[in-house]
Amino acid sequence: MDPTQNPPSGDRKPEIPRESYELRILQSLRRIMRAVDIHSNRLAHLHNITGPQLACLLAIKEHGPLTHGKVAKNIYLSPSTVAGIIDRLEKKGLVTRSRDSKDRRQVYVSITPGGEKLIAQTPSLLQDTLTRALLELPESERVSITVALEKLIELMEARHIEAAPILETGSLTSDP
Repeated sequence: MDPTQNPPSGDRKPEIPRESYELRILQSLRRIMRAVDIHSNRLAHLHNITGPQLACLLAIKEHGPLTHGKVAKNIYLSPSTVAGIIDRLEKKGLVTRSRDSKDRRQVYVSITPGGEKLIAQTPSLLQDTLTRALLELPESERVSITVALEKLIELMEARHIEAAPILETGSLTSDP
């Protein structure tokens, strides 16, 4: 498809002129944000879990039992954010905490059978789907996408905004 043409769409209104790159970029960004919102809402509604909560569960299942700090490193979130997420997972009966018998300061988080069951029933994280799709692209396209997105961040003067690679929307001040 000619990159200057608008991509086909079901019921897009109004039509964006093909030379209006800024409008096409903004529309693309809104679609990306909307896709993340839809996936996050689906997870919350159907499975009573958020993307970051699912990411914690998956990390604990794969590498656990883990300390809060190790969970945080595995999913690229701050330890304080992870502590709140683990509190909520524990209240749901999806993880348990236990102190190390040799070093009582160390608290390990383990997945429960309920957490295992939830993982089996829950769709993959949106970033897992994206990762698989990106890996199918030639490296030159992955480089091109990366450079374009990083340039867009620079143009938006958004380099100072921290963002973990967890695809989740919501408040920038409260933990997920």
